Amino acid sequence: MTDKLSLIVALAKNRVIGQNNTLPWRLPEDLKRFRALTTGHHIVMGRKTYESLGRLLPDRTTVIVTRNPAYRVEGALIAHSLEEAMALCHGDKEVFLIGGAELYQVGLHMAHTLYVTELDLDVAGDAYFPEFDASQWQLSSREAHISAQGLPFCYLTYQRKTA
Repeated sequence: MTDKLSLIVALAKNRVIGQNNTLPWRLPEDLKRFRALTTGHHIVMGRKTYESLGRLLPDRTTVIVTRNPAYRVEGALIAHSLEEAMALCHGDKEVFLIGGAELYQVGLHMAHTLYVTELDLDVAGDAYFPEFDASQWQLSSREAHISAQGLPFCYLTYQRKTA
């Protein structure tokens, strides 16, 4: 079994991560960082997240978590729980959970690292990143940026504190 699960997420100040199964913003800088971090690794996502992407992402192994036992996507691995998905990722030193909200809720308890892109805006949405206990996490890096469109955002990396 893989020993390192990382959550990677972009969220607004009000913790919104999605609206109608899409990102409610355009931030090319974040997509470039996402690609750099996840390339060569397994990416785990829920069925709705996969369907919002509409394709397999290149140079990554896609694992889709679904409750539907008949669900199939050519070129992807299918799991029916996050634990089952992690078992399919053996041999990968870092597995990335990329959404959605339900899987983040489960994955937060298993994760070792959180890669968060925090956008300096409040937006309407119907999917939220779960609240997490900051006392269990150590902020290991913070990079403030301003996008080409003038939007302030930060890359935050948290490591789970060990007991």
